[in-house]
Amino acid sequence: MKGKFIVLEGGEGSGKTTQIKYLEAWLRQRADLGFTEIELTREPGGSPLCQKIRQVLLVPDANEEMQNRTELLLYAADRAQHVEAWLRPWLNKGALVLCDRYTASTVAYQGYGRGLDQTLIREINHIATGGLEPDLTLWLDLDPEVGLARAQIRGSRDRIEQADLQFHQNVRSGFAALHQQQQLTNPKDLRPNPEGLRPTEGQRFIRIDADQPIQRVTQDIQSVCDRVLKVWAQS
Repeated sequence: MKGKFIVLEGGEGSGKTTQIKYLEAWLRQRADLGFTEIELTREPGGSPLCQKIRQVLLVPDANEEMQNRTELLLYAADRAQHVEAWLRPWLNKGALVLCDRYTASTVAYQGYGRGLDQTLIREINHIATGGLEPDLTLWLDLDPEVGLARAQIRGSRDRIEQADLQFHQNVRSGFAALHQQQQLTNPKDLRPNPEGLRPTEGQRFIRIDADQPIQRVTQDIQSVCDRVLKVWAQS
């Protein structure tokens, strides 16, 4: 079986980091789904070199404000290194790769949040990824006010978390727009789906309600992945 690429996306405090670890642990117990190698990673910061870029991106600098295009290009640099040095080699070996954030975050944060040109972002994302797209994206959707309150409980806020509420509301709109675009692009997704979270054929960007108890969010993610991976195992 060739490798597969699953991404968890969402705004601040949506629970991605927690849920992707739960997902990894669950998948390691599901040998029946066909993957013997599972890799867990993140963006930015998915390798030692990328971790240095992450520090520049997320640690506030009191002496100099980062410009929006600088931010966009730093995320692209992190992604280009991550894809070529880590993601593609893992996938070529047949691994199941789980990644905390990918290109959808750039569209949502730098496009809708910062207001940068969407065409420019698509071009830069394509350059950085060489066309590598996720096989499945799980969007953990949460009201930004709730998410930021959760993030604040963790302690000091990073540079992105320090942006105002309107920025984070725009980010959520960006994720929602990506979800809607998929619905329009894949007509099969518009068929009635009585089983709720179980995706229809061709669906690759799934909304997960993150405003639930952690255990319920975990169950919803597992429900989606159980069906999708069984389909992959049969293909």
